[in-house]
Amino acid sequence: MTVSMSLKSGLRTGLTAAAAMAVFAVPAFAQEAAASSIDKGDTTFMLLSTILVLLMILPGLALFYGGLVRTKNMLSVLMQCTLVTALMMVIWVVYGYSFAFGGSESAFWGGGAKMFLAGVTADSEAATFTDGVMIPEYIFIAFQMTFACITPALIVGAFAERIRFSAVMLFTALWATIVYFPVAHMVWDANGLLFKMGALDFAGGTVVHINAGIAGLIGAILVGKRTGFGRDMMAPHSMTLTMVGAALLWFGWFGFNAGSNLEANGGAALAMINTFTATAGAILAWTVIETLHRGKVSLLGAVSGMISGLVAVTPAAGFAGPVGAIFLGAAASGVCYFFVAVVKNKFGYDDTADVFGIHGIGGIVGALGTAVVNMPGFGGAGGADYEMGAQLVTQAAAVGITILWCGIASFVLFKLVDMAVGLRVGVEDERQGLDLASHGEAAYHN
Repeated sequence: MTVSMSLKSGLRTGLTAAAAMAVFAVPAFAQEAAASSIDKGDTTFMLLSTILVLLMILPGLALFYGGLVRTKNMLSVLMQCTLVTALMMVIWVVYGYSFAFGGSESAFWGGGAKMFLAGVTADSEAATFTDGVMIPEYIFIAFQMTFACITPALIVGAFAERIRFSAVMLFTALWATIVYFPVAHMVWDANGLLFKMGALDFAGGTVVHINAGIAGLIGAILVGKRTGFGRDMMAPHSMTLTMVGAALLWFGWFGFNAGSNLEANGGAALAMINTFTATAGAILAWTVIETLHRGKVSLLGAVSGMISGLVAVTPAAGFAGPVGAIFLGAAASGVCYFFVAVVKNKFGYDDTADVFGIHGIGGIVGALGTAVVNMPGFGGAGGADYEMGAQLVTQAAAVGITILWCGIASFVLFKLVDMAVGLRVGVEDERQGLDLASHGEAAYHN
């Protein structure tokens, strides 16, 4: 059985939407009679990429966030990341994959044809960006599943240390259904609204990072500040674990970015080297800015720059040149630093792990910057007729649509969850710590 899947928009040339679809996009469930082949090298590459993305979440993200909270809340963050991941895996195979990539001609959702993975077998095939080159559909499903898992897991860092565990789980299920699956369809399915507009998002700048950042900001505001915020000491309890988590995130991000190429070829190699260079540029930029601003450079700043660079290069990984990626990472680091060090303090919202300041803002800078670094003059993959201005307008429209869709829906969903189970734990439970209050366990025993 051969099934050609709607593709993620890994367009390497900056073509118009119509031309891009003609070159790369394969209509869903079409070309049954076309010759196809599954390459074992591509298959192996995608298997490893999928596992690397899981490593980003568990233990990478869990340790990164866990180290940033206080000792009494370490285990709660590990639990939230673990259970969100498990919940999303089940939802994805039940209906999430179908809602995102089910073959519907709708601009907003994929339909119900693939619910419970109906019709998918070990012989089913999914298209890559090369005509006639296929991968097993199960691999495409699993790879996209890991993206669906990490996005809501990112959100929990914004309101860590004071949210009810039941609220996290209920919000995750609702948010994935109303926000993540439709946005993934709009950006990465050939029939999707933003795909048809010609928006470029190689590996998830809008779908993952802007989505998570906007939802995180709204959640941080609606859940409210931690008790004692601005008065009590709330420094990270273990920068050692945060560094380990950040390093695992960087390592797993190669699966995230290179794997989005769907094939083990030069396109994957480009995404890989950009994941090196953009991140390095961002780390250096953050440390320089922090030194000039604070007089000292911190490990927290270095790892914040690391994540900023990774976030920014995600939508551009398959389009930028390695040198252009350095400048993109550095630019994102500067803007993210401003939001983390200045804007957050100015407005007083309590974004525990700077989900909005790094993922939301870094995703916006990366999405807009993709139009710039795609220029051939900057070493990008855009063709000779590439028009940066027109692409920048398209990128801005995609960012705006994502912010509005996610922002409005997230606000409503947080309110519904608050009415259903309550968003926040009691003051005494918060003071005791969520490890004991919510889970009856402690991460550490003296």
